[in-house]
Amino acid sequence: MAGKEPNDRSGKGDDIATSYRKAQPYINASWQLSGSVLLGTLLGWWLDKKFGTSPWLLLGCSLFGTGIGFYAFFKAVIALGKK
Repeated sequence: MAGKEPNDRSGKGDDIATSYRKAQPYINASWQLSGSVLLGTLLGWWLDKKFGTSPWLLLGCSLFGTGIGFYAFFKAVIALGKK
């Protein structure tokens, strides 16, 4: 069959794409959580190195980042539940 692309035998390509589209909001919410924890921790580490206050700013910023992350995570999950 010249000029034709071989078809997916079982149609699994469409199923996988649909699954990824459905999972995308949940993946986004988890990235928000992990990203804010990481950014808070890195910010605290950097501030501790700059001001010599180790480990207090690291702890404070990582806890703040964790709180912000959980807030964003639950806000996104609740918004998904309302849809």
